[in-house]
Amino acid sequence: MTGFATIDKADVVGKRVLLRADLNVPMKNGRVEDSTRLMRVAPTVVELAGKGARVVILSHLGRPKGPDPKESLRPVVPALAAALAGRPVRFAPDCVGPAAEDAVAALKPGEILLLENTRFHKGEEENDPGFARALARLGDVYVNDAFSASHRAHASTEALARLLPAYAGRLMQAELEALSRALLSPEHPVAALVGGAKVSTKLDLLQNLLAKADVLIIGGAMANTLLLARGLGVGKSLAERDMVGTARDLLEAAVKKRAALVLPVDAVVAPALAPDAPTRTVAIAEVGEEDMILDIGPQTVAAIEARLRQCRTLVWNGPVGAFETSPFDRGTVAVAKAVARLTREGRLASIAGGGDTVAALAAAGVSDALSYVSTAGGAFLEWLEGRTLPGIAALERP
Repeated sequence: MTGFATIDKADVVGKRVLLRADLNVPMKNGRVEDSTRLMRVAPTVVELAGKGARVVILSHLGRPKGPDPKESLRPVVPALAAALAGRPVRFAPDCVGPAAEDAVAALKPGEILLLENTRFHKGEEENDPGFARALARLGDVYVNDAFSASHRAHASTEALARLLPAYAGRLMQAELEALSRALLSPEHPVAALVGGAKVSTKLDLLQNLLAKADVLIIGGAMANTLLLARGLGVGKSLAERDMVGTARDLLEAAVKKRAALVLPVDAVVAPALAPDAPTRTVAIAEVGEEDMILDIGPQTVAAIEARLRQCRTLVWNGPVGAFETSPFDRGTVAVAKAVARLTREGRLASIAGGGDTVAALAAAGVSDALSYVSTAGGAFLEWLEGRTLPGIAALERP
């Protein structure tokens, strides 16, 4: 991207600041189960309020088809207030119209208001200009702090940014700076570690990373498809046999680029994916016809760490084994701890993202040890794939 303005440049004193946040948090029995996204946006809210802005927060929750009490943002208010160290948060029962307008008008400088779910209106996901103008009437300044929602061209992420002076919030700024450092101006050698189930769902990602990375490390079930392309047997393992030709093209592209492609050299296998299944660790060439490859083995972990010791930047998306089922999480956890060590030693700038990756880092106890961990899911992937994110493009400045 060409550049973006941050809230350092914004005059917000006494202004109505429309802050697009991502408060799409997991809920259970009317309570927030995980406040991570609330904690991530809190610094921007606190800073704006501290500067005397009248902070009006926009967000979606879930995928409602019109107004739905079960998808209301009202229950998020107490958790958001707690994330803001007890600052009061008001709530408006709509995000446009008289109810929203009256609530915004009643705000004083430094006060915070959360508007109801933007997706209660079909104009949000349709990126309807009229709905965007209705939102714009509530504010003087627009701040986007929802990187994780900015891969969608919705009214509150894209159209609204073109109607008001627009800026990136602190979380958005951190995301863009970290990802730019990883892919646009990284320190080489660059390693990309990609895991997951299917080559087909990450083909664009793999091709884009291969163009930028010096080392491409592939784990998870997608590695099985590449092993097949190399003529190795994978037994009953999950693999996309119809993608072997594409996988072979990827292998050839790596050779042409002179990029190192790291695949498992040993594996933890079992007859089935089950917590109580008997396991063996075997060389890849010794995988039997009845075996399922469910995790990388210790030699592969060591090989990955050795490669990473030669690199200066790492981008990571996806676990390297069937992480959800113990003991097949061990390889991913071991790699996470190795990445954390190298980062602490100052050897590696490490950027990771994606739901399963974030969970793996948490399980390994190293979430705070990497250079940057993105809580964005689809937006993180689309950025790595080299796609234009509408909400980001709307913030770009010449």
